[in-house]
Amino acid sequence: MLDRKELILRRLADEGAKTAAFFKGLAASGWRQQVYTTGPEWGAHDLLIHFISAERTLAHYYQDMINGGPGVPQDFDIDAFNAKDVAGLKAASHSPDSLIAEFERQRTQTTDLVQKITEADLDRVGYHPWFGDTPLENMLKLVYRHNMIHQRDIEKAIATGQPVPHVAVIAPSKPS
Repeated sequence: MLDRKELILRRLADEGAKTAAFFKGLAASGWRQQVYTTGPEWGAHDLLIHFISAERTLAHYYQDMINGGPGVPQDFDIDAFNAKDVAGLKAASHSPDSLIAEFERQRTQTTDLVQKITEADLDRVGYHPWFGDTPLENMLKLVYRHNMIHQRDIEKAIATGQPVPHVAVIAPSKPS
């Protein structure tokens, strides 16, 4: 039976490979497909940039937690960050191939970070802008689950030729 760390490592690797393969297989029209109609109205291209941006930024805060820090600052505005960071990276006009390579590089860095942590580190609690105060283990699982959710939305948008309908999503409540 895999321990928690090994399970996270396996899922990071497996899901990262699936995400890279998915984007490598996208036709030009898929890259241009609008996926969302709310917020910044991202398309498939924007979502891959989002994956890179989120994973890179959160890895910084995971390392902070491992070193005894609080995680993401409490006043971190996730929507403002996502809009600004994705727009900034998009303005650099990266090709799909370079974005896929950057995603793979970032996923390797995340995996390398997890390789170095202890089982006890997974229990360190810090702040996450979606979960609130939560163990590092939950944050690391969100890395691959987050991409799976968005990737499913890309697939739906491409299959229908239409953005996915907006569904209001709220952060999970803290257990009582």
